[in-house]
Amino acid sequence: MSAVQWRNTFSFNKFSQIAARALRQSLKETERVKAEKRGLTALRYQNWKDGQGGEQVYLVPPVEKAPQKSAAV
Repeated sequence: MSAVQWRNTFSFNKFSQIAARALRQSLKETERVKAEKRGLTALRYQNWKDGQGGEQVYLVPPVEKAPQKSAAV
């Protein structure tokens, strides 16, 4: 595949996504879980008007963990 065909098929971001997914799937279970957690990203944006930043809004709100109950001893 020539470079021109490759660029028409994949962007660099898409290529790196595919390579990262293949690498994570090749890891052992415990290491794979850790790597998948590091792969999650939270993207947020903020509208600015007259030099003042507005409220920061998440594109996809992060999943909040349920509070863990402490074990009674």
